[in-house]
Amino acid sequence: MPQLDMPHRDTPVSGAEFRAVQASPEFQELRSRLRRFVFPMSAVFLIWYAAYVILGAFAHEFMAIPVWGNINVGLLIGLGQFVSTFVITAIYVRFANRELDPRAEAIRNKLEGGAE
Repeated sequence: MPQLDMPHRDTPVSGAEFRAVQASPEFQELRSRLRRFVFPMSAVFLIWYAAYVILGAFAHEFMAIPVWGNINVGLLIGLGQFVSTFVITAIYVRFANRELDPRAEAIRNKLEGGAE
C-alpha cells in the first residue's frame, strides 16, 4: 500500500523554499480565501453566542417562556448553539474540500517537485 503523505523528493524542503512558497501568489490566495471564510463565520458565531449569554443573564422572563411542556426558549436557543456548531463545521469542511484543499495540494506538489 503506498503512503500518501511521503514527500515526492529525497531531500527535505529548505527554509528558503518555504519562505518562497509563502511569498507566492498561490499561497497568498489560499490564505486570503481561508481568512475570507473564517473571520466572518467566527464573527457570526461569536455574536450568536454572545446574544445567548446576554439573554441568559438579562432576559430571564424571555428565556423562561414555555414553548412545549418543560421546553422553554432558553433551552431551544442553547440547543441551537450545538446545532449551529455542527452546521458551521459541515459548511467549513465542504468549503475546505472544494476551495482550500485543491489549492494546498497544488502548492505542496509544486514545493515537493511533483506534478501540479
